[in-house]
Amino acid sequence: MERVDGVVPPDVMPYPFGDNWFFDAAASDQATLQRLSIEALAKIHTIPASDADAAFLHIDAPGDTALQRHVNDQRAFYEWVAADGVRSPLIEQAFVWLDQHWPTDEGDTVVSWGDARIGNMMYRDFTPVAVLDWEMAGHGPREIDLAWMIFLHRFFQDLAEQFGMPGMPDFMRVADVAATYEQASGYAPKNLQWFMLYAALRHAIVMFRITRRQILFGETEMPENPDHAFIHHPTLTAMIDGTYWVKL
Repeated sequence: MERVDGVVPPDVMPYPFGDNWFFDAAASDQATLQRLSIEALAKIHTIPASDADAAFLHIDAPGDTALQRHVNDQRAFYEWVAADGVRSPLIEQAFVWLDQHWPTDEGDTVVSWGDARIGNMMYRDFTPVAVLDWEMAGHGPREIDLAWMIFLHRFFQDLAEQFGMPGMPDFMRVADVAATYEQASGYAPKNLQWFMLYAALRHAIVMFRITRRQILFGETEMPENPDHAFIHHPTLTAMIDGTYWVKL
């Protein structure tokens, strides 16, 4: 791998908390970074899942479609995480919600980056120069990556608001992301609320596993309510009951 010079929006502390190069940038520069990041994602999605070089990214899980296999792979991941007997009723409720509201049009299947977020991109002059962290790559609808990119910003934004900070509420707004992606690719994203809830669910499983690691190292204890083992449980709850979307 060649060396690439650039800067990355920080996760610690999260960039919407302030006091970092991206938060302090002019609104026009923030908008440029958003647009170019979405355009970079659109370029990744020009790689069809049928490409022979991308065949190894096929997700080996039950299902007749790429989306079914993607979701069932996450079900298996959750079962592995919960194999110690501690389960999350909220995560399981989210899986039920997905099944009950399954998209009638799943869209086309492309190579999915998997961990599509600006914290996994390197920038120079607000322009992407590297796309990092590919361990979650696979095949799936474009909306998996788009919703993940939006949600991972919302995850940080919601935390900022919980701590009484303004954050960056105008960044990665759903309508803006969808419009930019359509302009860049010619494809109009569909069912983004469904895919954002799926993103929140995937992130919850990851955080549910991280809590186990923290317990192993003596850093924390499992909460009495297992749903509180992932910090964004209020977000996932609000998505399921439909009250979350008014802020987007």
